[in-house]
Amino acid sequence: MKRISVFVVLCMLTVSALYAQAKAETGAKAWTFDGQLGLNAAATSLVNWSSGGNNNVNGLTFAKLHLLYKKDVIAWETHFDTDFGLTWIDQADDQIQKTSDNIKLATKFGWEFHKNWYLTVLASFQSQYALGREYKSEEYDPVISKWLSPSYTDISIGLDWKKSVNGCDFSVYLSPVAGRITTAYVSEAWNKKYTEEYKEAMTAAGKPLPDDYFDFRTDMQIKYGTYKFIKLDNKEPALELRNYRCEFGLSFKGAIDYKYEKLTLRSSLAFFTPYQGKGYPLKEAFEQEIQKEDPTYVYEGYYQYSNLNRQFGRFDIDWDVNVSYQLLKMLNVTLGTHLKYYNGTLIERDGIRKERIQFKSVLGLGLGYSF
Repeated sequence: MKRISVFVVLCMLTVSALYAQAKAETGAKAWTFDGQLGLNAAATSLVNWSSGGNNNVNGLTFAKLHLLYKKDVIAWETHFDTDFGLTWIDQADDQIQKTSDNIKLATKFGWEFHKNWYLTVLASFQSQYALGREYKSEEYDPVISKWLSPSYTDISIGLDWKKSVNGCDFSVYLSPVAGRITTAYVSEAWNKKYTEEYKEAMTAAGKPLPDDYFDFRTDMQIKYGTYKFIKLDNKEPALELRNYRCEFGLSFKGAIDYKYEKLTLRSSLAFFTPYQGKGYPLKEAFEQEIQKEDPTYVYEGYYQYSNLNRQFGRFDIDWDVNVSYQLLKMLNVTLGTHLKYYNGTLIERDGIRKERIQFKSVLGLGLGYSF
């Protein structure tokens, strides 16, 4: 974790230095660079506290950087948002837990062919730094995410409308030519390491293992939807697992950026749907299979998440809202929310895996600097 924290800080400093250098060399008229850097921390100490709880310390470091080049009819805009948070809890198991981990880089290059209208090429990337685990006290904590598992890379060409009104910048982007690459990459070494970790944990707990026990790579690829159901020559559907899924579809993005004195508000909303037909409906094909006395795990748990969950009209959604207020020169209050819904991404709750709305909010008070 120490190496990860150092890496995050170095990334922030490096990006800041490069952007500042670019601005100095090119001139302030064409380049605009702004953003936020911060560290939020909180500590709770309890002594004979009747309602219960544990001593804990929370920390979150974040950076939100924005670089804009605009001259004549050319506009090039880049956003880099990242955060990483840990908490220490005074308890016997899982004392250090990850609370936040995010990398988001987006850049778009546009040519203004009419007032406020741009022909634009856009690229973006999302992933995380460290392993994510599902913390279960006194039980095995399974890995549920890692670097490039998942990751989302978007490349598109479309029309971008931009306008500034009373200090508020609006942007609406539509692309009928959009590509998305979703990865759930797990190397052979990683797969062997964490599959064996699971096996050892279950054995130590005295729990039985099925003949075909947990496989880390298979679980990641099913969870993040990089699998595909295919129809074989014998007309029996089969599950094809892959490290990635490539799709071609329609993309829509909207953004608001507003600054008033010490208050900053940024919000972005993104939709993506693939140009894909109805796929291969597996429910009917598996109906008899499911009624058997011992149906297979894949057939029982995932038949309803066939290719049908990645068809045109079913949108992946990302909605970010970030608000910050600079109280003092180096003290600020921040509120960030992130809502997302991805078709084909399965979230387990009470033993049931299905597509669910994901939501995260972070309210912080700490050291920060806006510029």
